[in-house]
Amino acid sequence: MILFNRLESLQARLLALLLTMICGVWISAAALTWIDTRHEIDELLDAHLAQSAALLVAQQTDTDEAKRDDKPYRLHTYDDRHPDAPTLHKYATRVAFQVFHDGKLTLHSGTAPETPMSPQVRGFATVDLPDGGAWRVFGAQGNEGDVQVFVGEQLRSRQSILWAVMQAVLMPLLVTLPILAVLGWLAVRQSLAPLRTLSEALARRQPQAVVPLVIDDTPTEMVPVVQSLNTLLARIGQMMETERRFTADAAHELRTPIAAVRAQAQVAQGAGDDVDQRDQALRHTLEGCDRASHLVAQLLTLSRLETAGNTTPGVRVDACQIARRVAADLAPGALARSQVLTLDCDAPSLIAADELLTGVLIRNLLDNALRYSPDGAQVTVALTCKGGLVKLQIDDSGPGVPSADLARLGERFYRGLGTAQSGSGLGWSIVRRIADVYRAQVVAGPSSLGGLCVTVTWPIAPDQGSRQI
Repeated sequence: MILFNRLESLQARLLALLLTMICGVWISAAALTWIDTRHEIDELLDAHLAQSAALLVAQQTDTDEAKRDDKPYRLHTYDDRHPDAPTLHKYATRVAFQVFHDGKLTLHSGTAPETPMSPQVRGFATVDLPDGGAWRVFGAQGNEGDVQVFVGEQLRSRQSILWAVMQAVLMPLLVTLPILAVLGWLAVRQSLAPLRTLSEALARRQPQAVVPLVIDDTPTEMVPVVQSLNTLLARIGQMMETERRFTADAAHELRTPIAAVRAQAQVAQGAGDDVDQRDQALRHTLEGCDRASHLVAQLLTLSRLETAGNTTPGVRVDACQIARRVAADLAPGALARSQVLTLDCDAPSLIAADELLTGVLIRNLLDNALRYSPDGAQVTVALTCKGGLVKLQIDDSGPGVPSADLARLGERFYRGLGTAQSGSGLGWSIVRRIADVYRAQVVAGPSSLGGLCVTVTWPIAPDQGSRQI
């Protein structure tokens, strides 16, 4: 099979395999036919030898009975120089017989020697005779034991008969082998025609064409292939549409901070000797740069998640430690605005996820809660483990989100009306995507503090060290 796999063409592989199987079956059939025919010929000719010996024994027995009955007879012995048995057929030289009476050679064929052809007086034996090669000899005795008969046949005559029979049997098969090869090639080529049709259909397609493939008379074996291709094309189409929308939205969103930066730079350039105006323009320029940088970072994170798909590996991480680290990073900004940030997390909360992406998820939710809450607002973060689940709950006392807008949280670049804080609207999209990757559930609703409550629920990680999800 390794030799077949080295062939680049599938058609060549199938044809080579088919011809090998045909030749194997042909050789096996020829070998079995040879063995069976040889056995049958040996059985038949051995039976002829035994029958010929029986006839000679019977003939000598009749002669002995005539002698006892005082019937006239004449037994020509070898001493009487009785002539050899006449040769009546061209193959007569390949057979021989001897008749011994009381130990004396009384009758024999011209091809038989003067001594007994076989040392075995009864039954079959294969012997080598001088100037005669290998012979098959059958020995028989009369009832009184005074008559000994040997009948033999050259083994090469049997080989000649066997070869003649095998030629008649195998020659038609040998002639049909090239015909079978041609028919096999046609059958393989015809069977692979749907593959060529599929290849031609794909070659004619434009790069941007993602409509499903439709091939008439598709064989059953190719249906899964065509279905998989159509599924792939559908996924590619969705990805292309997503990327087009993503590119358009990102370009639109980036245009705003870039335009703001340009405008503030022009203000600073035209400020002249007005230091306050120039400082204010430069400050706004830096804010625009920060907004653009934040937007680019969000775009890169979202792009990474979508490229990774649902195959990102997860390990056992402590969501409580990650939440502490994120809260510590955001605490200075909250203190600057007199906001109260509370973290309730005492016990380890082990989940199967990526530590970096989990930090991104918590950071986005907590940053939104702090960013869109007014100065002096209260924001709480709580982590609990119950019923095989780890629950992260973030509440704020901000203005909250109208019920009509809750369903749109997670749409790219969507931001609610009346939002004064800067942002790209990608934070929720990233949160939703990370949650999908690690089988977490995100629910948003009214908070008991008066603002928005966001709950993220993960399955508790198993005790095994790490696993892929």
